[in-house]
Amino acid sequence: MSKIEGKNYSSRHHSNSFKPFISPSPITSFNPVQRFPKIDKTAFISQFSSVIGGVTIKDNVYVAPNVSIRADEGTPFYIGSDTNIQDGVILHGLLNRMISVGRKEFSIFLGKQVTIAHGALVHGPCFIGDKVFVGFNAIVYDAIVGKGSFISYNAVVTNGVRIPPNRFIPPGANIDSQEKANALPRVPEDSREFARDVQSVNQELPASYHLLFGENRCSCGISYD
Repeated sequence: MSKIEGKNYSSRHHSNSFKPFISPSPITSFNPVQRFPKIDKTAFISQFSSVIGGVTIKDNVYVAPNVSIRADEGTPFYIGSDTNIQDGVILHGLLNRMISVGRKEFSIFLGKQVTIAHGALVHGPCFIGDKVFVGFNAIVYDAIVGKGSFISYNAVVTNGVRIPPNRFIPPGANIDSQEKANALPRVPEDSREFARDVQSVNQELPASYHLLFGENRCSCGISYD
């Protein structure tokens, strides 16, 4: 318990007062069957965030406040283990535009240990491989991003490009052709180290927030007394 303006304040009560919006997709002419989120019990969905429709969120994922994960048009989405999605990020996809992963198709697929930093837009169809870093206010749309790549702040990756593994997209770059994608340098060590540090911090947050806001949570991720 702590005090704000002379009143006792309970973080657990606060959590229950401002729940994330977790919902099936609405029934529409283009998606007539409702799809429901599947959220691992170890993942944490912050207050004021939305998870809608056919979204699979695996273990130890952290979703920060004011994130919109909206699979009501393009669907489904997949978010791999230990991924962190930071404040203000938007995930949305175009209808019937898909990425094949194995024998399945996805509107958006995020691998393991991916970082999507503050304010970024990830719009399907797209695939983002394991350990990719997507920087502040970056845009990834209609693209395949190889494992270990680093997309710097304000960069744009689009137009059906395939980014090879471990490539560095400079700040503000517009990678909209395969020629540009093939010419990208490898990730420098300082950027690789920065991405590892961000991952290390964010992998601790789901368990810590669960302790702060309550241990009892339903399969949708919402806490209860």
